[in-house]
Amino acid sequence: MASRAIWKGQLRLSLVAIPVEIHSARNSGSKVSFRQIHKPSGKPVSYQKVVKGVGPVETSDIMKGYETDNGDFILLEPDEIDAIKLETKKTLELSQFVEITEIAPIWFDRPYYVVPSDELAEDAYRVVRDALRQTKKAGLGQLSMRGKEYLCAIRPCGDGLLMETLHYEQDIRDADPLFSGIEDDASDEELLEVATQLIEKKTAPFDASAFEDHYAAALQDLISRKMRSSKTPRAKAEDKEDRPEGENVVDLMDALKKSLKQSKGTSKSTSKSTGGRKKKAS
Repeated sequence: MASRAIWKGQLRLSLVAIPVEIHSARNSGSKVSFRQIHKPSGKPVSYQKVVKGVGPVETSDIMKGYETDNGDFILLEPDEIDAIKLETKKTLELSQFVEITEIAPIWFDRPYYVVPSDELAEDAYRVVRDALRQTKKAGLGQLSMRGKEYLCAIRPCGDGLLMETLHYEQDIRDADPLFSGIEDDASDEELLEVATQLIEKKTAPFDASAFEDHYAAALQDLISRKMRSSKTPRAKAEDKEDRPEGENVVDLMDALKKSLKQSKGTSKSTSKSTGGRKKKAS
């Protein structure tokens, strides 16, 4: 299935603006997913958006509410949130560059592929890619998508560019309280030598294909065996016409994911420079 762009806009380097698309680098379709089933009836469990004392409500009647310290809610209309003007909604400007190795793994969140929108953009795209490759640098910028502004790092990846969203400083817990109890005494030299030799012996170039998700494979095998067995309990899929009309009945997992996205959208992220950060675990 063709990949769908989750963001379209411009990648800007000073006065150079390159039309690009951003695609998720993660393959979510490879995961095994389940529906919750009511055991006595064999029917899927559904989720209703309800209000205490009112019952099921229409999606159009739902607003976003920010809870204050005194327990009140500040209500926001979707149009008010959409009206917030951010240049990063359509432009990802590379405002700073750092050594790729300078960003510790703890800061990275999710990977995305950045591709040129058309053939006319490819020349400028290649120039930025090759310049980053030659200098061994990553470009930093900010991007707004899905109701949130992200801090991003862009670096070469094969023939293209990889964008990785980064955590903001306030998103990362200070490691000192957790690590402070670990003694900083020197390791036993003989044990250290053995451990070092073992590491060297097992050192090889990274190859992700050499590793398998054993749990997912075992789960898929279990499902295949259950499908072949006539003794396996089964539940029939619910017909569309059997679903209640006028009620907001959606899949539980889908509803929870949407709720999580909405809750994230209410938080405000403050842009900070990469300099002057307190030390985190690396």
